[in-house]
Amino acid sequence: MTVYILVTILVLVLVVACSSLRVVRQFERGVVFRLGKVRDAVQGPGLTVITPVVDRLHKVNMQIVTMPIPAQEGITRDNVTVKVDAVVYFRVTDPVRALVDVQNYEYAIGQVAQASLRSIIGKSELDDLLSNRERLNQGLELMIDSPALGWGVHIDRVEIKDVALPESMKRSMSRQAEAERERRSRVITAEGELQASEKLAQAAGMMTAQPAALQLRLLQTMVEVAAEKNSTVVLPFPVELLRFLERSTPPEPSTAASPAASSAATSAATSALTPEAITEGISPGVVTPQDAPAVAQPPSPEANGETRTAAGHG
Repeated sequence: MTVYILVTILVLVLVVACSSLRVVRQFERGVVFRLGKVRDAVQGPGLTVITPVVDRLHKVNMQIVTMPIPAQEGITRDNVTVKVDAVVYFRVTDPVRALVDVQNYEYAIGQVAQASLRSIIGKSELDDLLSNRERLNQGLELMIDSPALGWGVHIDRVEIKDVALPESMKRSMSRQAEAERERRSRVITAEGELQASEKLAQAAGMMTAQPAALQLRLLQTMVEVAAEKNSTVVLPFPVELLRFLERSTPPEPSTAASPAASSAATSAATSALTPEAITEGISPGVVTPQDAPAVAQPPSPEANGETRTAAGHG
């Protein structure tokens, strides 16, 4: 009988000892409530001994918590309906205040974040939401961090993730972007034409000062055309080259023997090609009444009657 009593007492002691031992992990802190009152000392990581039945140990996670904010629909300052979602990074700095001052600090942070996000949407324009997110993130962080400090929570970072636009607004923005790209392409093309015209004007001035450069350019163009293996080549023959060949060709003996005759023939040919002669040569001939052939006229009704009467008498 005594043995059973000793064993029972030993078991009770072991149960009480086990219930009074708690393990706090490295990323946690323990807050002990003794008869409903918070003890001043916060239990650090490791093995913690509490008084059974009297003490209650609550563990608080000290890690950074990532909380997504659901998409909030709002109207911007320039009257555009958008949906914006974000993410909040926060951690507990004071475990006692996080347990005592607020019932559920995670839920409270989520509600404050949603309200602050809707407020930011109403105060901002669409261009700011799309291009100036850093400033909006800072403002949203300050709005959430102000009440969170009283709960022993610190907001590390707030990021706006996505801005959902209506389909009509997307089409309008795409048309605007397309028009802007078209304007830039036209401006670039006009600038290229301007520069090309300036260079062509400079080239024309240099070719005017050096006529041989035009001939070299013509030969270079012929080389480029011949490289393409074309079957037909249209070559403008410059008059200056003909004159050069005419001056370099020696005169024939017959021409040298009778220069006067050649000069006379040239003068006659020149006089024959005057505007008056050309006009006379190509003008249509004038037909006089005497030269016009006689055209047979149809008989008149009176003549037909007389003919018929004569035929009857006969």
